[in-house]
Amino acid sequence: MPPAYVKPYVKRQKNDAADAEAICEAVTRSNMRFVETKTPEQQSCLMLHRTRHLFIRQQTAVINSIRAHLAEFGIVARVGRRGVEELLEVAADPSDGRVPELARACLIALGAQLRMLKDQILQFDRHIMAWHRSNEMSKRLDEIPGVGPALATALVSSVANPRAFRSARHFSAWIGLVPKQHSSGGKDKLGSISKQGDRYLRSLFTAGALAVIRYAKMHGTKHRPWLTALLARRPTKVAAVALASKIARMAWAMMIKGERYKEPAALAA
Repeated sequence: MPPAYVKPYVKRQKNDAADAEAICEAVTRSNMRFVETKTPEQQSCLMLHRTRHLFIRQQTAVINSIRAHLAEFGIVARVGRRGVEELLEVAADPSDGRVPELARACLIALGAQLRMLKDQILQFDRHIMAWHRSNEMSKRLDEIPGVGPALATALVSSVANPRAFRSARHFSAWIGLVPKQHSSGGKDKLGSISKQGDRYLRSLFTAGALAVIRYAKMHGTKHRPWLTALLARRPTKVAAVALASKIARMAWAMMIKGERYKEPAALAA
């Protein structure tokens, strides 16, 4: 059971006896939700994603450190990968008098760390792609526009049993892509998305939706009437969240039915 659902049954204080009593009380509730057990293969794939995500965060931290340290000496490069490479070239040039020798040694160490992180991220990308190619469900989900191997493998490994969700909307709510409710007295008031559930999955769904929108803007949106109408009345990022929720619902339906992706009639025409 999720700890957040057990916490309301804890009467007072925090000790083992009170926790055990709360668990015994919560498990008897007919509407209690339980966490599905993942297989060792699913947990292993999740470890691939979590480790890769950790390395990406460390890579960002190292890049920011290199930029910040050189900015203290008045050396600033353009945004992007090429800018970082230019900074590392400056740090590796002993004839450049703008960087003191002590600072140069630190920057060379940071550059070596950055290269090592990039190699490790590339290696984990290959592991994820190999797992994706070996899993039939992951390959089917990859056919959905906006879903790539990274999202497909993360989805298959995170969802132990898709039938644990009563509907596609419940699945989208589990990811945190539905509006928060502030309803009372029969009046429905919806706010921003709840951002509950798996933050990593939500970020992948949103990134996939933004890619679909970017492609549609470059090649025309006439074959996507729903998306065209949405972009006409909402900002791009708001439309991306709505599209991400739609993609999540399609993915849940495919996992439940075991079917392949079918293009809507408007796209197939």
